[in-house]
Amino acid sequence: MSHTNDEGSAARPLRDKRGLVNRVRRLRGQVDAIERALAGEASCSDLLQRITAARGAINGLMAEVLEEHVREYLSPTDGDADPLKADAAEELIEIIHSYLT
Repeated sequence: MSHTNDEGSAARPLRDKRGLVNRVRRLRGQVDAIERALAGEASCSDLLQRITAARGAINGLMAEVLEEHVREYLSPTDGDADPLKADAAEELIEIIHSYLT
């Protein structure tokens, strides 16, 4: 089965779908906890703490997907082992993680 993105170019499926799905399930649990806190008598500080945790979880998910994208599309393959490109891709991954997590 071939996957394509909106531009029509080939898109590859994610490698660690199970891990990403687990992250989304934990995130869903955090969002459900926010909803329960809103429906209950939670304080603003409790709500803010829960929202901050959910934001951290979504940023972690974003960082993981971006890292996989960089490794899949921007890192050189074994046949094209340009050390400058490899270093630049690793540096980009580090920047993504430092910004989002």
